[in-house]
Formats: sequence, structure tokens, C-alpha cells
Amino acid sequence: MAETVDKLSLSDDEWKKKLTPEQFDVLREEGTERPFTSPLNNEKHSGTFACAGCGLPLFPSKFKYDSGTGWPSFYDTLPGHVVTKTDYKIIVPRTEYHCARCGGHQGHVFEDGPQPTGLRYCNNGVALKFIPDKT
Repeated sequence: MAETVDKLSLSDDEWKKKLTPEQFDVLREEGTERPFTSPLNNEKHSGTFACAGCGLPLFPSKFKYDSGTGWPSFYDTLPGHVVTKTDYKIIVPRTEYHCARCGGHQGHVFEDGPQPTGLRYCNNGVALKFIPDKT
């Protein structure tokens, strides 16, 4: 069952104070980072990947896999923690997804991922922060 997430709304000026320029471009302006530039692409520890804007957990590390695309990829999300919309920026419709709390752009979801979902949530690493499990 999907969790209900309280919304967070900040002005562009507030976001600019909170985020790096790269994070602002991706999270608030729906930009895309260059592939193979995020250290999170190689993150293999146990933990949680959360929105870099507001800290909402989006993906447990057990959902991560190496898609070979150059972006951190996941086959599922935490229920209710992302919202989707159709994106026509490259003319061909794609499914874009955002953090359910702050609306921060995370990436796009494709139907070429592994089982059990067959989905690939292709995420901008700059839009995420990794929180390792406590040992």
C-alpha cells in the first residue's frame, strides 16, 4: 500500500540556496546530468537512496542494478514516493518521475529493466543522496 507523503513547496530562491547549481538544474528545471559522472552509479553498499532536495527515501539499495546506461538505475521505488507524468521533450513520449514530496525531477522510467518489475528507473545521480544502513 502506498504511503501518503506530505508536500514540500519552496520558492526558486529558497531552492537555489539549498541546492548546488547542478542539483537545481536537474531537480527544479528537469535537466539531465551527463552519463557516467555520478559516484552513486558505482554505489554498492546497503542503504537507501533519497531525494537530494528533501531527503524523502525513494529506493532501497536492494532495488539498484547496473543497467550499463551511466546513470544509477533501479527496478522499483518505495510505494507512493514517486509520481509520474508524460514528457514530450524529445517528441517521443516518455514517462518522467519526480519526488512525491518536493516535486524534484529524478529521471525517466523505461520498460527494459530486470524482473520482477521489468522497469528501469533511470535516475540522475545528482538528484539523489545515499544514506548507508547503520551497522
